[in-house]
Amino acid sequence: MKQIYLLAAVCAASTLPRLAAAQTVPAIPPSIATPDKVESRLGTLDFKDGAPGKATLEKAYDYIDFAHAYDAFANTMQGVSLVAAHRGFLDAGVKDNEILIFSELMDARSLFLTANADTVYFLGFIDVSKGPMVLEVPPKVLGALDDMWFRWVTDFGLPGPDRGLGGKYLILPPGYDGPEPESGYSVARSRTNRLLIMGRAFLENKNDPKPAAESIKKLTKIYPYEAGGVGTPIAEFLSGKAKLGKIIDPPATVFHEGSGKVMNTVPPNDFSFYEMLNEIVQQEPATSLDPEQMGSVAAIGIIKGKPFAPDARMKKILTEAVVAANATSRSLFMNPRDPSWFYYPGSAWMNFLFVSGYEFETPIPEVTREGVRPFPATGYRQLDARTAFFYYVTGITPAMAMRVPGIGSQYLLNMLDADKNYYDGSKTYKVTLPKGIPEANFWSFTLYDNQTRSMLDTPQRYPRAGSQSYPSPAAEPDADGTTTVYFSPTQPAGVKRGNWIQTTPGKGWFTILRLYSPLEPFFTKEWRPSEIAMVR
Repeated sequence: MKQIYLLAAVCAASTLPRLAAAQTVPAIPPSIATPDKVESRLGTLDFKDGAPGKATLEKAYDYIDFAHAYDAFANTMQGVSLVAAHRGFLDAGVKDNEILIFSELMDARSLFLTANADTVYFLGFIDVSKGPMVLEVPPKVLGALDDMWFRWVTDFGLPGPDRGLGGKYLILPPGYDGPEPESGYSVARSRTNRLLIMGRAFLENKNDPKPAAESIKKLTKIYPYEAGGVGTPIAEFLSGKAKLGKIIDPPATVFHEGSGKVMNTVPPNDFSFYEMLNEIVQQEPATSLDPEQMGSVAAIGIIKGKPFAPDARMKKILTEAVVAANATSRSLFMNPRDPSWFYYPGSAWMNFLFVSGYEFETPIPEVTREGVRPFPATGYRQLDARTAFFYYVTGITPAMAMRVPGIGSQYLLNMLDADKNYYDGSKTYKVTLPKGIPEANFWSFTLYDNQTRSMLDTPQRYPRAGSQSYPSPAAEPDADGTTTVYFSPTQPAGVKRGNWIQTTPGKGWFTILRLYSPLEPFFTKEWRPSEIAMVR
């Protein structure tokens, strides 16, 4: 027995050095250590064995509040854009469930993000907070409904279920679980209490807006849905599946004339941006926006059901953040760094919806002679594209990003001349469109003010040129079939009025080329406009 104890003691003694060595704390890997002093873009950061000092705490919290405020601007500007538009409508006397119609087209007096001067607009907001609403649309129009976070809800007219024949659209509010009609309506569900109506109608014979305006006023209607009425068979009532409702005569819809109206629908880029953001958060369901996007909004103190009351420190940070976010958004829009956003190699003509899709995730499908070829989901949101898009556009719909010849409309933006410089309103520029402009309806250029992203205000009133002869003369092709359009403060000698758009010295501008009912050569890129070059 003594020998066993002795052996155990010897073994224990022999392990002591190894145990002591095992208990020695290894050095902290440099990659996970925080030095006592760090130089960063926030300045010098001080730590005591990893614990941030008072000055570092202040810098860190200022930074995270700034970052949340920046993200809130970049990720929710689409909602604020619609709050601004809604305020603009109310200021112009247009209430919810009423229509603003531009019978003589829109001009530069109305500030709308990149609207056109080619079509008869009819616009408005539908309020479904008290229950389902019906929107009746006339034939031969092109339009969409977007919710208040600028998400597409449904198309109507030519790209919609009615396919241009006109029809009734039933809009259901968030969380609606009541009775629905069996037929007679195209049903759409909204995630917000209010929706934007964006409708366009076309000139007759490319020179007369009156028939379209009259059709809109006669056939466009907005009214509450009567459950159990039209669209519900009596058999549904007899079986107990639905109540029996009245067959109502819809009340007359109120129309307001918009042509020539001075109004502003453009969102702000100062502290009031966050006040408008608070407005939409308070008015819409708490779950109407993705929780991840709403996280940065809540982090800066904008929470549904709670007052938004930033202190002096936070207001200063918010004001600084909106300056940076506006600068970034404007840079992404006016001088993109992603080469895939440009439609042709080495060109300034741009349309990034082809690579981002209307949900800014997956490129739009290719339509070939063999059929539709969809692209696989990318699994990520193209945030820069979304920010750039909503910085200059009113409305979103798949119809903006279809590769289907003869349907919808397509857009090419241009912010830079042939030398990759911004446009100078005091200079003269020209662009040449090759023969066979690929459109089955009409084409146009519209000029926009860099500041407002709305139509450029000049003595011309309508800053456009194109194949229509209203509201300005149609552009005339040259002898070889090409068409050249000039942009300058005064009409160049020998240039027809329809081939000239006026600019203003001291004002920067950009342009959009629109093709209505675009044809295959546009999608195959066989047809390509010239770059816009300065005339020296």
